[in-house]
Amino acid sequence: MFVQMQYSRARSICLLALLVPALTAPGAGAAAPGEPLRLAVTTSTDDSGLLAVLRPAFEATAGYSLRVVVTGSGKALRLGRDGEVDMLMVHSPAAEQAFMAAGWGERRTRVMHNDFVLLGPPGPERPAILELLRELAPTDAGFVSRGDHSGTHAKELALWQQAGVEPGSGYLSVGQGMAAALRIADEKQAWILSDRGTWLALQDTLQLQMRSQGSRLLHNIYHVITVNPVRHPHVNFAGARAFVEFIIGSEGQRLIDGFRVRGQHLFYPVQPADMD
Repeated sequence: MFVQMQYSRARSICLLALLVPALTAPGAGAAAPGEPLRLAVTTSTDDSGLLAVLRPAFEATAGYSLRVVVTGSGKALRLGRDGEVDMLMVHSPAAEQAFMAAGWGERRTRVMHNDFVLLGPPGPERPAILELLRELAPTDAGFVSRGDHSGTHAKELALWQQAGVEPGSGYLSVGQGMAAALRIADEKQAWILSDRGTWLALQDTLQLQMRSQGSRLLHNIYHVITVNPVRHPHVNFAGARAFVEFIIGSEGQRLIDGFRVRGQHLFYPVQPADMD
């Protein structure tokens, strides 16, 4: 079936990419002191405006400059696997676990959470998202999918699978980041799954409305992962660990907790018991 094939394909691409072995000897080519830190972050972290708050605070506190790659979680993990970045901030749990199991990551640490929301043309809001997807499936209602192997894309495919249905003929996979996909959905007055942070940041520019929120199925957790220096000795491991300590420390967590758009929380910091 369509959803099963798409979901399986997305997982297969991710798992095959992450599980290719590439052992290298530790020690050689380690980053020099003061080397810029290469960070891959999800589009939602950037589109929401949170990165613009965290970046200068980290650079001023830790003394490292950040070179940021903004992309979906799937590509961020591939960049980490290939040693093209020193660390990641992502939200695709199954792919992250595969990344760690394959030995590409040194440490995976929970940073914050928010949730996903289902947006669509004007209409009543309903909390039962799977029931809503089952009703949409047999229609030709437009539905825009990011289609980019991001954490949001993986969650959307998982929801179709959990609902036990395939999307209808109006389904459109666009291969774009969250902000671009939202604008496409808005132009078409189509349905779309979004992280809450990007939705709130762009809400004033869109006509789409909230149609489903609050389900436990929509929980969205972000982790930072340091790339394993045993696999890639050239990575800036000291800078990566400094970023972890900053973002889970009191200053980083305070900035996440205090970040608002129009008075609304976009992300929530972790609690001490959540740290791993």
